[in-house]
Amino acid sequence: MRTSQPQTIYLKDYKVPAFVVDHVDLRFELFEDGARVHSLLSVRRNPESDGTEQNLELDGDSLTLESVQLDGRVLSEGDYDNRGEKLVVSSVPDQFELSVVTWIEPQNNTRLEGLYKSSGMFCTQCEAEGFRCITYFPDRPDVMARFRTRIEADKSSYPILLSNGNDVEKGDLDNGRHYVTWEDPFPKPSYLFALVAGDLVEKTDNFRTMSGRDIDLRMYVEPRNSEKCDHAMDSLKRSMRWDEEVYGREYDLDIFMIVAVDDFNMGAMENKGLNIFNSSCVLASQETATDVAFQRIESIVAHEYFHNWSGNRVTCRDWFQLSLKEGFTVFRDSQFSSDMGSPTVKRIEDAAMLRTAQFAEDSGPMAHPVRPQSYMEISNFYTLTIYEKGCEVVGMIHTLLGEEMFRKGSDLYFERHDGQAVTTDDFVRAMEDASGRDLSQFRLWYEQAGTPELSVQDEFDENNGVYRLTIEQSIPDTPGQTDKKPQHIPFAIGLLGADGKALPLNLSRDEQNAPTERILELTDSAHTFEFHGLEHRPVPSLLRHFSAPVRVQYDWTREQLTFLMSHDGDGFNRWDAGQKLAIDVINSLIENPELAVDGGLVEAYRGLLSDESLDQALVAKMLQLPTEAYLIELSAQPAVQAIHSAREKVLGKLAVDLRDELLACYHRNTVSGEYRVTPEDVARRSLRNTALAWLLHIGDEEARSFALTQYSGADNMTDRMGALRALVGSDFENDRESTLADFYQRFQKDPQVVEQWFSVQAASSRTGSLAQIRQLMEHPAFDWKNPNKIRSVIGAFAGQNLPAFHAEDGSGYQFLAEQICRLDDSNPQIAARLVSPLTRWRKFATVHGQKMKSALETVRDKQGLSRDVYEVVHKSLAG
Repeated sequence: MRTSQPQTIYLKDYKVPAFVVDHVDLRFELFEDGARVHSLLSVRRNPESDGTEQNLELDGDSLTLESVQLDGRVLSEGDYDNRGEKLVVSSVPDQFELSVVTWIEPQNNTRLEGLYKSSGMFCTQCEAEGFRCITYFPDRPDVMARFRTRIEADKSSYPILLSNGNDVEKGDLDNGRHYVTWEDPFPKPSYLFALVAGDLVEKTDNFRTMSGRDIDLRMYVEPRNSEKCDHAMDSLKRSMRWDEEVYGREYDLDIFMIVAVDDFNMGAMENKGLNIFNSSCVLASQETATDVAFQRIESIVAHEYFHNWSGNRVTCRDWFQLSLKEGFTVFRDSQFSSDMGSPTVKRIEDAAMLRTAQFAEDSGPMAHPVRPQSYMEISNFYTLTIYEKGCEVVGMIHTLLGEEMFRKGSDLYFERHDGQAVTTDDFVRAMEDASGRDLSQFRLWYEQAGTPELSVQDEFDENNGVYRLTIEQSIPDTPGQTDKKPQHIPFAIGLLGADGKALPLNLSRDEQNAPTERILELTDSAHTFEFHGLEHRPVPSLLRHFSAPVRVQYDWTREQLTFLMSHDGDGFNRWDAGQKLAIDVINSLIENPELAVDGGLVEAYRGLLSDESLDQALVAKMLQLPTEAYLIELSAQPAVQAIHSAREKVLGKLAVDLRDELLACYHRNTVSGEYRVTPEDVARRSLRNTALAWLLHIGDEEARSFALTQYSGADNMTDRMGALRALVGSDFENDRESTLADFYQRFQKDPQVVEQWFSVQAASSRTGSLAQIRQLMEHPAFDWKNPNKIRSVIGAFAGQNLPAFHAEDGSGYQFLAEQICRLDDSNPQIAARLVSPLTRWRKFATVHGQKMKSALETVRDKQGLSRDVYEVVHKSLAG
């Protein structure tokens, strides 16, 4: 087991590996009481190293060493040292073969790293450092080898044996056992190794590539999930075709496989040719998955497939470069999802999550650059900064270069570095070389932590028809970083006239045919831009498309925001104006609860509900009030209960005054016919269920009848869950309890649906009191070994049920600390991720902040604290 006192690892200390491994020959003997792993490594001294290292160091964790041989000679204990987390073989030659046999116990592996068992099947998770839990190896991404893997197991219990690459040999063995051998022709780091053995149903399909090759597509699931594979398989084929058309990337093996696993710390894993998925991220049918789940699955399937090039064929040199593969691939899957659905809605969803959660990360004690300079436990750096902000950084390069030059840059990157482990600098350099653009200053996005803040001021020179816009940028201090340099920021802008039409953006008096939208490139601490030829003061549309991950400060009036809600040609800014207007009204009620809700907000929403000509997908998003989590993030010292009360008051006022419009919206958005996950149908179901929830919020009896009818008659999970969620959020207690009981009775045999049932209760202030949360944790369906169950109850409570979590007495904080301590002994990765809600304790007023700090101290003082939790807690208390 790993030591509890972690050491800090620094990027500046990187050295190339002293030895490289050209080939790995693995043989797994799988048994019920453990697994024996035979590893044969072809090793040679790295010509890029200084050549002074005489000993071979291999990483290992929780392994029982049975034997070591060097070039066929059995080594004695004096020839090697396997104390701690290393196997050190003394005085090795320049080139040799090392044979190692280890014994492991996958059935007892609750950390879900390396090889473990889930629902009776063997499976692996090796990113970031799980392979060392299987056998001794230089477990780092810049050691890339070709793998050949033979798996042996009981044929009746484990008829399906899978690993990376192509299956090249199979057969029967004595005692009812059998074997399959897999060979991967492409070199890969050990974190991309995968193995699965189980009694699984195989679903097959095929895909013909742009060069005419036929690819065998296989999906493996437990028998009870055999009817939930079609959407993932269709998503895979769409992803493969899209990657060919947009990036010119063709799949390279003969087989592509997906396996669904119930117990999984992450969402999915891009292992070469054998993607392993958390069941909740790949299984779907209309009866069991919502529209949101269908869209999420499509996105995740695409993400993992796109990794085949941006992560597998070209991988990261070290874990500091993690965003090299993750940020780029998130950008690619965001492009894909935009093309498959509504680009505006996708941009809204991405920006909303970034501004709520990643901005919070950027301003907290765990703030780090997109390319961190140090870490203690790499598992803690699978963060929104690495993934989502990393995606935004790639997106800004795309904005600055344009579609054509970005494609040339990506082609050059893949061509130049195929089969290599590289850095973010290599990626940016390829973009520079292909486009001719100098991105030297832009690299600061990879180096500086924190969210840039843009202060915008404007003035209108009526006599000369000149509108001046002054933009100043600054970046707040973050742990270990102060006095930051200005960054290169693409700032998209438009100007609207009094009639709502877009105005030409003339940057000089002589400019002709000026565009109505420009990308202003900010590179200094302050810029002033002048727009000429204007007859009247325009209304600015700032940071269109959310063109950079920054905060914008501008003195909006409510009149301007209402105007933009109705007229802005940029869908994202239209939505954002509505959010800003609602935030302004809610904040006024937080400051003075006696105020009435501004009637202007009601009329703005009335216009949205009544105008059937609007993009209904956009309207569905615009009708969603700012979340409590976002309101908390915007507040300097948030008063959670006051925020909750003010938001509830606004929602109640809207629902009462707009009852007729909401009822009309509910009825006209009924979707008939075959269930489809099209942007149009998704928007209509979203609008309908939003209207229902608002009406239930005010106890509308007619809506109650609609909800009960919709729940019982629904032919899809979106409408059934929409009705359930509305009833759970209402004061109709008997209906709420009876519907929750019926829902569980219907779906109790489906773990993924039960997770939804847990989550809808834990996230609600009406069903998620601390006492009720403890009851859910005692429910027979709750499983401490399953990360999804933990997230659906404990995670939903701490992350979504904010009034209960932030109870005045601090009970929510201590409850979370208790669960973190319990999980730390079994699954440190999940425990560390649960600490996040407590890390922002300095943001809150003393009454809450000190209680949050006390909860963190409870965790800190636990005996034998894991490295994962140690790092988060100690940085939080020190930051």
